[in-house]
Amino acid sequence: MATQQYRIDSAEDSEIHGEPHIEGSRITVRDVHVRVEQRGLAPDRVAERYNLDTADIYEALAFYHNNPEEMRRVERRHERAAGEARERSSLTPPDI
Repeated sequence: MATQQYRIDSAEDSEIHGEPHIEGSRITVRDVHVRVEQRGLAPDRVAERYNLDTADIYEALAFYHNNPEEMRRVERRHERAAGEARERSSLTPPDI
């Protein structure tokens, strides 16, 4: 079975918050996933915004889905950091 080679730096190799990111950029795989799959932005718009190829965006999404364990670790770290920030903050969000 052939191993897929990505133009993605894994979390182990990343200097960008210890998260997988697109080589030569500071955009993380998680950020691409959030923008495209959670916010519904078109991959070509995200690519244009960050001066990347659309293929880079699809590659980041493929990495996200092909590496669920690594991405779960990243998500857990973000959730912990957000929780810690909420605990330290004296600000409360407004009632909507």
